[in-house]
Amino acid sequence: MQRSEFTVPNSYSYNRSNPIRWIFSHIWRYKYFFIATCACYLTAWFAHSYSRIMIGQAAEEIINPTAVDGLLKISLAILFILVVDSLAALGGSLAVETIAQRLERDSREELYISLLGKSQTFHDRQRVGDIMARATGDMQQMNFMINPGMLFIAETILGLSIPILMIATIKIDLILVPIIFVGVYIVTVRAYSRRLNPVVNNQRMAFGVMNAGLEETISGIEVVKATAQENFERQKFHRNAREFRNYFAQQGRIEAGYLPMLFYAFALGVGFLHCMVFYQNGQMTVPEIIGVMGLLGALRFPIFVSIFSFSLVQLGIASAKRILHIINAEAELDENAAGYDQQMVGEIVFEDVTFGYEDGTVLKNINLKVKAGETIAIVGQTGSGKSTLTDLINRTYDVTSGRILIDNIDVREWNLTALRSQISRIEQDVFLFSRSVAENIAFGAPDTPMEKIEQAAREAQAHNFISSFAKGYDTEVGERGVMLSGGQRQRLALARAFLSNPRILILDDSTSAIDSATEDEIQKAIRRAQQGRTTLLITHRLSQIRWADHILLLEGGEIIAGGSHEELLKTSPQYRRIFARYDVALPPVASEVPSVS
Repeated sequence: MQRSEFTVPNSYSYNRSNPIRWIFSHIWRYKYFFIATCACYLTAWFAHSYSRIMIGQAAEEIINPTAVDGLLKISLAILFILVVDSLAALGGSLAVETIAQRLERDSREELYISLLGKSQTFHDRQRVGDIMARATGDMQQMNFMINPGMLFIAETILGLSIPILMIATIKIDLILVPIIFVGVYIVTVRAYSRRLNPVVNNQRMAFGVMNAGLEETISGIEVVKATAQENFERQKFHRNAREFRNYFAQQGRIEAGYLPMLFYAFALGVGFLHCMVFYQNGQMTVPEIIGVMGLLGALRFPIFVSIFSFSLVQLGIASAKRILHIINAEAELDENAAGYDQQMVGEIVFEDVTFGYEDGTVLKNINLKVKAGETIAIVGQTGSGKSTLTDLINRTYDVTSGRILIDNIDVREWNLTALRSQISRIEQDVFLFSRSVAENIAFGAPDTPMEKIEQAAREAQAHNFISSFAKGYDTEVGERGVMLSGGQRQRLALARAFLSNPRILILDDSTSAIDSATEDEIQKAIRRAQQGRTTLLITHRLSQIRWADHILLLEGGEIIAGGSHEELLKTSPQYRRIFARYDVALPPVASEVPSVS
């Protein structure tokens, strides 16, 4: 079973061994629509082909009348057959369009669920714009692959085979020319496909690169404008768009050299000449020639649409390959659905923990014990591994070696949902969704009554400013909470933490960019949040550090000192250097403590 941090129980199982099998497994999920499509188009093409023979019989009735109303009867029969043709084609179109729309919906949902199940390490390596391109443009391309792409493929196969079969019922010798043409057509189409395939693959890749660049520029528009780099970003997008356009132009040049229509013209002429030879020898009648030429003429549409069908199908397969690449990527972690699932007490133990990313080790030989209900402050220079250390607790990443225990259970043995639902993390840059205030507070518990949401907001010192909004708790906060100040976002994050009632609370530099007045409000909320919970506090604010039961100093990924603030000021030069930089003034604990201007 594929590793994943999140799965949907009893979800439909698709064959993901390769793009074609994956697509067909999506189609086969709606096998009755697929069978209906095949049956309808078989009926439509048999009716369409037989109508050509009936037209020949009408010509025979004109030349040699058999009854006064003979031509009327044949005309009505032709009308009936063509109505059957139209109704069958309509039914087939509805069925195949249903398959196409459901395939796009199901595969988009499958991709979304897969993305939810990927680990943070996976998402760290992805470009959001490229993921969005796969979830939108590539998905739509798969839709077009089914209808009209696969529909045109079916039209081509049935539109070649059934008329030729009907010609054989008139005179079997006449199928020689169409069969030779079909053989040449297959060879030509294979060569055409081989030339087209790398172009459409590169086209979809260029589309992803273009969208990724666009997303990065829009997301970082504040930085772009602040550094006056609009012209640079415009040129970069122009290059990406031009490359995407060039692949389209290359596709057009390949399609312009599509030869089957030229060969069809030769086949039609040679087929007519073949009929004339048999007519001169008295082996065919004029009505039979009319019927045969009508059937040869019916070959034109499937040959014509095949120029589009193969492009659409290859684009769809290229898109499916890109989507399946994401879906099949295994998460570094799995949800461990059968793992330990109990209420936490909150004790945390690190035993010889080492962790590193692909580019090097970040934490080395960390040994640490945090008692349930304790507050531990973690300080250190930028890049010392403070945030990474806390990321290991809820398995955002897994340790490289050693182990982390919560309540004496290895975090890898916990059910991932049970583990993470009891740990809350508040960072400096709080992420809020483009939803209402109430929905953001209740994000971890969407069915929470409004009374409890308000209670959580009051405890987080957020109710007053929320009430000042015209729509109160129904106020939309905008994308990433842009309508709110930093302090307001922090208090909403705290309200969310209060509502989820975590046993372990991680505060990662959560007030570093807040003014002192706002900080006072937030600190009241943080002190409330700490009560009865194990708290890990990453900060350089002395006012917060003094709350801690114990302070740890990290440097170079190692714990180099620990103790109270006063103890560390006396014993650790590295600790003193940190606060010489971050605090306005330090208490004169010892003569060796440097003064700070």
